[in-house]
Amino acid sequence: MIQNKKIPWEDFLKKREQILTHWETGSSPLLDLDKAVDRLKNMPDHKNFAKKLRKAKAEGITMIQPRAGVALLDQHIELMQFLEKHGEADFLPSTIDSYTRQNRYQNAQDGIKESERLGRSLLNGFPAVNYGVEGCMKVVDNINVPIQARHGTPDARLLTEIIHAAGWTSNEGGGISYNIPYAKNIGLEDTLRYWQYCDRLVGYYAEQGIELNREPYGPLTGTLVPPSISHTVAIIESILAAEQGVKNITVGYGQGGNVVQDIAALQTLDELTNYYLKLFGYNDVFVTTVFHQWMGGFPADEAKSMGVISLASTVATLGKATKMITKSPHESQGVPTKEANAEGLRASKIITRLLREQKFPSSKELKEEKEMIKKEVNALIYAILNVGKGDLAQGVIKGFARGLIDIPFAPSEMNAGKILPARDDQGKIRILEFGNLAFDEDIKTFHRERLEKRAKLENREVSFQMTIDDVYAVSQGTLVGKPRQKGVSA
Repeated sequence: MIQNKKIPWEDFLKKREQILTHWETGSSPLLDLDKAVDRLKNMPDHKNFAKKLRKAKAEGITMIQPRAGVALLDQHIELMQFLEKHGEADFLPSTIDSYTRQNRYQNAQDGIKESERLGRSLLNGFPAVNYGVEGCMKVVDNINVPIQARHGTPDARLLTEIIHAAGWTSNEGGGISYNIPYAKNIGLEDTLRYWQYCDRLVGYYAEQGIELNREPYGPLTGTLVPPSISHTVAIIESILAAEQGVKNITVGYGQGGNVVQDIAALQTLDELTNYYLKLFGYNDVFVTTVFHQWMGGFPADEAKSMGVISLASTVATLGKATKMITKSPHESQGVPTKEANAEGLRASKIITRLLREQKFPSSKELKEEKEMIKKEVNALIYAILNVGKGDLAQGVIKGFARGLIDIPFAPSEMNAGKILPARDDQGKIRILEFGNLAFDEDIKTFHRERLEKRAKLENREVSFQMTIDDVYAVSQGTLVGKPRQKGVSA
């Protein structure tokens, strides 16, 4: 039975022997831990993700990072260099391909060979495991900013070993956030174990004096996720990581759309994560925040898409996010060109520079929103702790099974899938159907009253149709989905 307990080092090493046999690149002598420690210790500060985040937070700067990755090593390096130079990226990603995310390394290898034959990427990301430590070293050695693996991998143990040994100083994911929104039938106990391993490796490096960054995936399903739900997952994954020895954590939040609610969410995310880490006795964990630009449907028009990007950048900067994950004006068309990706980066960066010295004013509305988010997060976390009888890992498994924590629109069979979100009249994300979510009647009344106010203004019933309209609204140029007129198609 899994528990939130630090993996004994001897047990970790035994498991590590098995993990490194999962693909041929796991036999590289560069995966020797002493060699990996030496490489990471010699990594210059300007390429260390954790150190650059510390500096950014101290200076009150919002830094920018794209998503990007292609199949061929040389083309991937070229892409990274382009985004660094022409996109002015502060951090670089390597978005990992879907085959690697599912540990289908032979399929990824076939994709590399076919991409080589055609001279263009046939994979939707960079197959880091197939290129191994040597290939990943070439990536980091040819750029001048820190690099992070971004993926969606339920079992990222071999991937984690390879990227860190190569000198990549950040890894995204977690046992909840890289399972429930991404997978259908993978058990939570399995993914919690997998990510305990990943975090124990990062904790080992911390014991050697090497600070690496870990980033739970904040947006979850990216569609109308109430702040308290994504906050709860981020806080839980932070605590689970801290138990394994992680010392530098970035918690994330995906843009909801209402400026006040988004800024309230960013402020409470930082406050609550620090509060709960200290409550559990982790007093030496450094916390930063990342804001994900709009994760839903984008307008097809590039100018309108750039407007959505600029709004997100405004919120991230005024909300004092340490980092922002950017989008491109080609978002509605699929994978962007490197030029479009760089355009989204530059548009985001000018906003962060213009607003750097400005502060979002406090207000009754902001305070009310912050207090409600805190009240909801506290209710969810205490319910999870209670059902787990004090053990957070057990609480996660039982809490999801009972629907006490529930992520909207998630494909996982481990998720109850009974809650439905919708926007109120101001575009704030509220909850329409609660399922078995661990909220008291006061919280439920708060959400119902605000949805009823919208329904009255729009002369409609509070119903699932609100949710449907809201899902498509931004791509059609509004935040709140308006009722469709009879006889008029969308």
